[in-house]
This record gives sequence, C-alpha cells and structure tokens, in this order.
Amino acid sequence: MDIFVSPDGMCTWGDRRVRCALGRTGVRAEKREGDGATPAGVFPLRSVMYRPDRVAPPATNLPVRAIVVDDGWCDDPADPAYNQLIRLPHSARHERLWRDDGLYDLLAVIGYNDDPVVPGAGSAIFLHVAARGYGPTEGCVAVAIADLIALLEVCATGDLMTVCEPAQSA
Repeated sequence: MDIFVSPDGMCTWGDRRVRCALGRTGVRAEKREGDGATPAGVFPLRSVMYRPDRVAPPATNLPVRAIVVDDGWCDDPADPAYNQLIRLPHSARHERLWRDDGLYDLLAVIGYNDDPVVPGAGSAIFLHVAARGYGPTEGCVAVAIADLIALLEVCATGDLMTVCEPAQSA
C-alpha cells in the first residue's frame, strides 16, 4: 500500500483521500529536532501502538503492541536512546506516549531517522490521531481516528508513506 501525504494536508491511499494535520512549520526536506516540521521523503511504516484502555487492538498486518503507562520516546539528541522507545522514568528529554489528550490512542511509527539514527535530525515522527480542528503537529502526520483505523487495516510491513515537499505535491 502506498500512502501519499501532500503539503496542503491531504492523505491518500488506494481510492481514499482524507484530511490530515502536519507540522506547525510545514513540510521540509531538511528536518531538525524541534523545528516543528514534518519531514519530506519516503518512509516505511514500522509498527503500530495503541492505548488499550481507550481503543481495541487495530486490525492490521503491521506489528502491534499496547502502550503502557511508562512508555516514552526519547527526543534528546545527546542521549544514546535518541529517537527510540524508552521506559520511564528516563533522565534525558523525552515524550510520554500515555497521553491524556487522545492523540496517541492509536499511532503508527514512521521509519524516519531510524536506520541509522542521526542525532538532531528529528525524532518521534508518527502517524497519529488528529487534534480537534486538525491543529498542527510537532512534525507528525495526524488523521481522524476513523481514517487511521481504515488505513491501518490495509497496511503491512514494507508499505511506504511519501510525504511530498511543497513543490512536489501528490
């Protein structure tokens, strides 16, 4: 399954086209930690995580794991665990995956800056649930939860997400 994300906030796969939220500073080819941009490029979907007290395990052919209260994602470029799943507490800067706002109730890990990890090139890039009103993300791609469930149903290991630069929209 090929997934295309345009810089004007549309996500397309198969014959489906849905609204999505992108980074607060848009889409950039040269992503840096903390810049608020969604990275442009072609990235594999790695796995899916879900919050079991809020949503059922999704039907997907991607690897799936439940989020637990002490899950986090390291976003400190100086830490050896940078851009990786961690257990909390963790001494370096990190993001908590067990969130109150519902944005990470269901998410897919996008294979950005993970093979190899380059410190400072950006971390915690997910496909996740959109905020009410499709407010901007910190660099992720976000869609309505119903759209995310539908997308994950047709995804499998090896599927790619193409995030187009502004001049190359799909």
